[in-house]
Amino acid sequence: MILQDFYKILSEEKISDSKYTITILVNEKHEVFKGHFPGNPIMPGVCMIQIIKELTESITKSSLMIQSLANVKFMALINPEVTPELRLELDVTTTEDGLVKVKNTTYFNDTTALKLSTVYKKI
Repeated sequence: MILQDFYKILSEEKISDSKYTITILVNEKHEVFKGHFPGNPIMPGVCMIQIIKELTESITKSSLMIQSLANVKFMALINPEVTPELRLELDVTTTEDGLVKVKNTTYFNDTTALKLSTVYKKI
């Protein structure tokens, strides 16, 4: 975890061979929110991308490096003081050449906050 104490995993469920649902709790008191933004904390997009990478590394039991990002859509602002609990739905597949492809949708309550597709290379 690059950002210590940034989030904790509340639950992890394997839905099928490639689909996972993971619920996390974001630490709204974390230092990153003091600068993004003072008095109005908003989850930095790069932090969400890092969380998805870390969860995928846990699922695949591999160290990963982002090869590409596609269709990255931030659809709602995540304020950790209002909605610290996030549900991430991950569809993780490994190709014949060892690349890890992930499709993610992140929610708070019933609101879609983020959608992205990414490809990781194992390192």
